[in-house]
Amino acid sequence: MGCVQSFRALCDRPKNTNVRISLPAVCFVWQIAMIILFGVFIRYDEESDTHWIEHRKKENISSDIENDFYFRYPSFQDVHVMIFVGFGFLMTFLKRYSFGAVGFNFLIAAFGLQWALLMQGWFHSLDYTDGKIKIGVESLINADFCVAGCLIAYGAVLGKVSPVQLMVLTLFGITLFAVEEYIILSLIHARDAGGSMVIHTFGGYYGLSISWMLYRPNLDQSSNLQGSVYHSDVFAMIGTLFLWMFWPSFNSAITDHGDGQHRAAINTYLALASTVLTTVAISSLFQKHGKLDMVHIQNSTLAGGVAVGTAAEFMLMPYGSLIVGFCCGIISTLGYIYLTPFMEKHLKIQDTCGIHNLHAMPGVIGGIVGAITAAAASESVYGKEGLINTFDFEGAFKNMVPTKQGGHQAAGLCVAICFGIGGGIIVGCILRLPIWGDPADDNCFNDEPYWEGIFHSKATRAAPQCDLVAAETHVCFPNRSNSAWVCFQVQLR
Repeated sequence: MGCVQSFRALCDRPKNTNVRISLPAVCFVWQIAMIILFGVFIRYDEESDTHWIEHRKKENISSDIENDFYFRYPSFQDVHVMIFVGFGFLMTFLKRYSFGAVGFNFLIAAFGLQWALLMQGWFHSLDYTDGKIKIGVESLINADFCVAGCLIAYGAVLGKVSPVQLMVLTLFGITLFAVEEYIILSLIHARDAGGSMVIHTFGGYYGLSISWMLYRPNLDQSSNLQGSVYHSDVFAMIGTLFLWMFWPSFNSAITDHGDGQHRAAINTYLALASTVLTTVAISSLFQKHGKLDMVHIQNSTLAGGVAVGTAAEFMLMPYGSLIVGFCCGIISTLGYIYLTPFMEKHLKIQDTCGIHNLHAMPGVIGGIVGAITAAAASESVYGKEGLINTFDFEGAFKNMVPTKQGGHQAAGLCVAICFGIGGGIIVGCILRLPIWGDPADDNCFNDEPYWEGIFHSKATRAAPQCDLVAAETHVCFPNRSNSAWVCFQVQLR
């Protein structure tokens, strides 16, 4: 008990947001480490190497169009836009945290995809003949998937952590992701094309557990900055629309060429459409005078894409996709209305973006739908060859039957939850240490501690000395030519 109290006392020391040494040190050292590790381990695979022409002749491949690049690159670009634009802008809803939402999203993704190529490579694409990791366009897609788990976790702690903490969160998050992905997909042999379990369930509970460990009892000191304004919600809606439009690519990006990829896109497309209608219905029903809540429209409309991910390539049937989307729109929206306040008040989980409603719960639903759909599969519906191809009943798993595959799907979901919660608690303990430059309770959800040229007012921080000190509100920008500050009076209406 004394150790726990000593740890809490250490973590509750006064905050210092000066990251002038720690942030550059982490970025430089870790990037140099990436260069060295890439030099030692990473090489092009046979389809991106100059020996491709020899491989073509050896395998009697008639055209370069057979190169996997031409199948995967359009999906890669869609997923890439989702990671950098969709997730980034979705988190710009806070009135004073747009720089942090987009900028730190950029930082996490840029570092995370490099570390993911290494971690996933060691587990999935290591060539034991030469000890090298061979990467191609599919590796890039999987790296973006890996990064998505950390960006989901970022949503839970948005505005409450420093960029150094986010780098640490990403380092451990990518590592945990690679291990749980290997266990779920390779050892347990669960199928999870769209990542309902591997990405969304893990990322959601990883972020929620970290948020629980970083609980701030006095966060109400920043309550005036936790809301949105008109233009910030419009920017967040841009992120929603990018994610909504490209989610069929996300769920189908790494499925088999042909019917599996085609079916995954259709199922996701329909589930997303159904989710929009039920989200609007529930949001209107539970608001005074039937008005819509922009939080619900920005987030819950995407829940169907999360929940259909595991079963996206299965024979879910079009009406089944609509049912999944219908249910998720209801559950996710009610989660924002009732569950998020309950979790903060009683469970001490401060979930800034509501990732429990958009990722964690729909991810669990997706895992359950995948298990039921797999267990119900039959040769009459899939065909003998279709059943083998869809569930990869080959090699060590050639004697697998659909009912047993359903159990493996359920086991995969349990692994994702355990890794998310357990890993989040451990990483949360590390992030509680007062060495990372995180903001004080009264300065959360504010770009000012970490970004230059930020709006200043009497309600937040004192502006630099200038001739407009008597003004109620003013904006100051650094003049790069002479290191002085240029200030302008702003009339607020």
